[in-house]
Amino acid sequence: MNREQLITLISEKLKLIRTERDLTQDQMSDFLGLSKKTLVQIEKGRIQTGWTTTIAVCALCRDSTILQHELGGDPLEVVDLIANNGTLQPKEKTMGGYIWWKNLSEYNGYCLQQNVISQHFRILNTDNYRLLSTFDESIAKQAWENLQE
Repeated sequence: MNREQLITLISEKLKLIRTERDLTQDQMSDFLGLSKKTLVQIEKGRIQTGWTTTIAVCALCRDSTILQHELGGDPLEVVDLIANNGTLQPKEKTMGGYIWWKNLSEYNGYCLQQNVISQHFRILNTDNYRLLSTFDESIAKQAWENLQE
């Protein structure tokens, strides 16, 4: 997934996200800092959200079932990956990949996984802390090989 794909996805799902949160167009436009006219144009598919609005939707509506389903988990992880050119190395506790993740390989309790929706990769340690996230398969595989040395 890249920036343009995320913008398109958020633009297409904005009305659903708004209704999921039970907000009127006036409330949602205030919530996002947009004019109501701009929000209506986005919801009708005439224009797309900008990158800043896309990030705001992902941050402010992070718990949206629609967003989590469409992105395969935490929307901010996908935003962070895109903004950082595809690679993250924070240590963050995860749920271990019970939903949206396919185990590609396991070694001594470590796990290499791929998100079935966004297709990005991650490595989890034995306590399900994320050691690496990346869209780049070669980076993920190299890190996985280094872990096994």
